[in-house]
Amino acid sequence: MTSGEHKGLKLKREVGLISAVSLVAGTMIGSGIFMSPQFVMANVGSPGASLIIWAVCGLVTLCAALTYAELGTIFRESGGEFIYVLRIFGPLPAFFVAYTFTIVVKPAGISAVALSFAQYAVAPFYPGCMPPMLVVKCIAVACIFVVATVNMLNVRFAMAIQVIFLVAKVVGLMVIIIGGIVAIAQNGLENLENPDIAFKGTTLEISTIGMALYQGLWSFAGWYNLNFVLEEVKKPEVNLPRALMIAIPMVTILYLLVNISYLAVMTPREMIMSSAVAVTWGNKVLGSWGWVMSIAAALSSFGTLNGSFFSGVRICFVAAREGHMPSILSMAHVRRLTPSPALIFTTIIAFIVLIPGDFQGIINFFSFTSWLFYGVTISGLLYLKIKRSHLSRVYKVPIFIPILVLLVSVFLVLAPIIDNPQLEYLYVTLFILSGVLIYFPFIHFKLFPGVLDKLTVFLQLFLEVAPADKNV
Repeated sequence: MTSGEHKGLKLKREVGLISAVSLVAGTMIGSGIFMSPQFVMANVGSPGASLIIWAVCGLVTLCAALTYAELGTIFRESGGEFIYVLRIFGPLPAFFVAYTFTIVVKPAGISAVALSFAQYAVAPFYPGCMPPMLVVKCIAVACIFVVATVNMLNVRFAMAIQVIFLVAKVVGLMVIIIGGIVAIAQNGLENLENPDIAFKGTTLEISTIGMALYQGLWSFAGWYNLNFVLEEVKKPEVNLPRALMIAIPMVTILYLLVNISYLAVMTPREMIMSSAVAVTWGNKVLGSWGWVMSIAAALSSFGTLNGSFFSGVRICFVAAREGHMPSILSMAHVRRLTPSPALIFTTIIAFIVLIPGDFQGIINFFSFTSWLFYGVTISGLLYLKIKRSHLSRVYKVPIFIPILVLLVSVFLVLAPIIDNPQLEYLYVTLFILSGVLIYFPFIHFKLFPGVLDKLTVFLQLFLEVAPADKNV
């Protein structure tokens, strides 16, 4: 079975504008807004500063997304950071991206979202106490399995789920916003009306601001998802920037209003002490119906997990197609036209990451590593703007925007290290650099091709998959 026999096998362009907006907004609105506000508040120390952090996160996200939109119109291929670094800087830096994102970052993000889904899903059955971690992890495993199966079966079905769950998420957030409006009408907004109270206790240390931004930006994670699946987007040169301009401002406004609602109902101390701020809000406002917020948060996390799976496995798929991963991962199912080997591989890695999984630790690792590579990618766009301005592109972002995002990414990488250096960040850096030990023998010099070819043929027949061409 050779690639020539299957020339023309491609992933379908099933993602229109509505699906694109749902993929971006539906992945962004997840567990973060239901869990991160208390961590943002704990790091910056005051209600006013926490709202500024959320507004800054929205602005940074929009600027970063528009920067990626220009890259997407220059390189109209799926794969996100991997494909941009590969085309601009070459194969070795690109392999660092593929290796880190495929083995750790994407599976870690999937595990974190699955854990938050499980925590909220079982919360109504354990009122007043923390659920057993074994139960939480078993539910998380089941959730990952269901979402992976859906994405293996049908792209259109996965996108329909994304649209449906986006609607459910927005309804859940609107309940919180309306509840906050009622609370403000009845009691005012003491936490924010007086500047002396609003900014009392603000912490301005570099490391705490960095950690607060990590938590806030985690809630916006997903803004880059369309770049991972660009070959499956209809009219990407039009729908990519348009979807971003619709989704990100909408999510930012919703997040600010939800945080104001939290502050209208809870004191800063109550927010910081809460294990899940949305549930605490629900118990105070909805009384015996407080469990509804647990269900809303669980549904929100499920939608995010679906979007993360749909887009996250594409970096593995594209890296394999470019020869940076085993070729079996670049194949698609011959009938369903879904990248099932990459989905199966990502699922297995996510299960492994889930075993010692800790939500807080996963987010910090995810954020540090992600912003390191976002910075590298955005520096690539600056290089193209200065040295290769002749390249065809239908969308251009003003140069000050990628410069701003690059400065933010440098701050986010260095902030947790400057004030409070920890060995974990050294381990992360060493892990990324360890990719050299794999790249040169197996990718550059292609050792042991015979063994890999036999395994590939066996898996091809077993999984009913074939090589997939670029859809550009």
